Amino acid sequence: VQLQASGGGQVQTGGSLRLSCTTSITPFSIYIMAWYRQAPGKQRELVAQIARGGSATYSNSVKGRFTASRDNAKRTVDLQMNSLKSEDTGVYYCNSPQLLSSGNWGNGTLVTVSS
Repeated sequence: VQLQASGGGQVQTGGSLRLSCTTSITPFSIYIMAWYRQAPGKQRELVAQIARGGSATYSNSVKGRFTASRDNAKRTVDLQMNSLKSEDTGVYYCNSPQLLSSGNWGNGTLVTVSS
């Protein structure tokens, strides 16, 4: 399975970024998808989870600032990140909670938020 996240970069506190992730997961529509991030020196954590139908849930740390979405036809997931904070810095990955046992995390994308 290929997982390719993109869209990261360096942004100032309060700024916005939009991440995208293309996958080769098939059939994509039956998999729950999620965004994870790993801050420097910390464990990877769940940021947002997107149900098969598109509804999303968020960690408390990003709720109200991030919006996750998916396109089942294109097999992609997006993460719109607004009001970014320094603690949002990290490498962001997309994956499916149902596929984590494979140990495949694909290529993440680095987000750096600076003041």
